[in-house]
Amino acid sequence: MNLVLLEPADFIDARQRIVCLTGRRLTHIRSVCHAIVGERLRVGLIDGHVGHGMVMRIDDETLEMEVTLSEPPPPPLPLTLIFALPRPKSLKKSIEAATSLGIKKIFIIESWRVEKNYWSSPSLAPESLREQMLLGLEQARDTVLPDIEIRRRFKPFVEDELPGLIVDSFALVAHPYEAQPCPSCPGKQVVLMIGPEGGFIPYEIERLRETGFLPVTIGKRILRVETAIAAFAGRLW
Repeated sequence: MNLVLLEPADFIDARQRIVCLTGRRLTHIRSVCHAIVGERLRVGLIDGHVGHGMVMRIDDETLEMEVTLSEPPPPPLPLTLIFALPRPKSLKKSIEAATSLGIKKIFIIESWRVEKNYWSSPSLAPESLREQMLLGLEQARDTVLPDIEIRRRFKPFVEDELPGLIVDSFALVAHPYEAQPCPSCPGKQVVLMIGPEGGFIPYEIERLRETGFLPVTIGKRILRVETAIAAFAGRLW
């Protein structure tokens, strides 16, 4: 936890300067940070500014800090990420990785190679997705939660929504077969699609080509989704 994330409900004074923390954050601050009264910790308000908090009181049940929030969060990555739903453990890692990289718009979509039982996983529940986003924000010292949308039907999404999403953007689809090397796009807005570990099927790639997507690769190795997200982000910028 490189940043203690604060919720509006944590403030206990009218001036919104004092917060009271319990639960997971208190446990981490006590057992990992070993914070004591008078110590300053890096803090940030969800969807707000970052700053510092000075520990005023700490015991086994609660922690109180006086906080000052004066700095904007780091800028977002100019990337819209679209990926086919992976297995539940990979989904959790993918959301955390994407959030820590500063990706603020994420679509989770259907694909022919997506196992149908993945859609019933508790990992897709809003509270589970939010938990992974919070972990990513804490890691990166960010405060702005990504917007995650789920699309269960591939063809309507590609035909009805993708054309609008890729306006004024480089539209790239990660594909390990018959694709050109992924370009570097510094300062450019990018829409990146990542398929299942086996890649999109030929029909899906053809539909994406027709929509305006360019198949690109970063090598012959087949990567897990969470690894591919980081690898492509590093190549693009």
